[in-house]
Amino acid sequence: MCRLIAITSDTPVSPMLAVNALDVMREGHDGSGVGLMLRDLGGPLEEMKDAPILSGIFTEAGIRKLDGYMINLGFLTKYKVSIKIPKQAPPGIPRRDMYLIRAYEYPEDWENFNDADKKARLLAIRLALREMGRAENDMIVFSFWPDTIMIKEIGDPLTVGRYLSLDNERLKARIIMAQGRQNTNYAIDLYACHPFFIQGFSTMTNGENTAFVPIREYLESRGEPGYTGFFSDSEVFVHILHYTQTHLGLDLETYKHVITPLQDNDMESHPDGAFLYHLKHTCRKLIIDGPNCVIGVLPDNTMFMAQDRKKLRPGVVGGKPGMYVFSSEVCGLDYVLPDRNAKDDFEPMHLDTAIVKPDRREVRLCRQTEKLPLPH
Repeated sequence: MCRLIAITSDTPVSPMLAVNALDVMREGHDGSGVGLMLRDLGGPLEEMKDAPILSGIFTEAGIRKLDGYMINLGFLTKYKVSIKIPKQAPPGIPRRDMYLIRAYEYPEDWENFNDADKKARLLAIRLALREMGRAENDMIVFSFWPDTIMIKEIGDPLTVGRYLSLDNERLKARIIMAQGRQNTNYAIDLYACHPFFIQGFSTMTNGENTAFVPIREYLESRGEPGYTGFFSDSEVFVHILHYTQTHLGLDLETYKHVITPLQDNDMESHPDGAFLYHLKHTCRKLIIDGPNCVIGVLPDNTMFMAQDRKKLRPGVVGGKPGMYVFSSEVCGLDYVLPDRNAKDDFEPMHLDTAIVKPDRREVRLCRQTEKLPLPH
């Protein structure tokens, strides 16, 4: 099993806080890799909320390709976070030329684009750069989006964190997602490392989605350019989240009904039964099969945790106003917030979604047996 930790905090914190929490839970991951997603950034990048940030790993040749491509599009570098790499990489961590975190100025001709156009174009650029780096493996691109940084690497999470000096003051954030990887593949591909990201949506999962193939085929048929790659069976969770909200116009509470719908007999007494029955049969190819514990973040920085029906992967939510933690194990939660009231901790079961809104005032619990919050 993998191990997950997610932090939402009023005050920006270091990603090393999450990495150290993963180390506390090291019996649940094999040290084969780590993935980090940072949003609602602090430090110098806090003053550049609208600037798209490119995150990835590049060779020297890849940087030259990148620079030529971005300059041709009219993007100019606005700010960069330098990650100083020691000459000798620790055992188990590949030697890289550059970990890139670079914020850009938009081209002048983007000024008249609406929000939807900008989102589509940023996605297209990320996909184009990833494709450009495929043959030579000289550009590994994780994200190209405002107020977002993604870092992924092979190796033990704590060793990677120290190697990359992730205690850098310029890397603090109010939203942090981190995964300690349990390798279930013969070869490790960084694109298969959680968290996964598309247009402000992000998810990470501890589990196994055995319904991956039909879900992938359905998503690929939707005509959405971002539904691609699929290096992991868990990557579809972020695509389903994106699809339900941006294409179907559904809310987070309804997302749970898409991936793990109620049994038909339970819908008969549900106040939204007719709608949920229609949704289940319309979106039946998006129903997951687990076990899976899913942690996600929405574009507005709402954080959530949900379980599938099998409820065989651990997950706990706890904290206090101003800071909440979503963790695979209580010991990870204890590390980040030892002074919380542990009596208020909550372990979502198969009908539950635990939600913390951007104001970080409370954990809101939503059960599938309840009436949906908005009329349909």
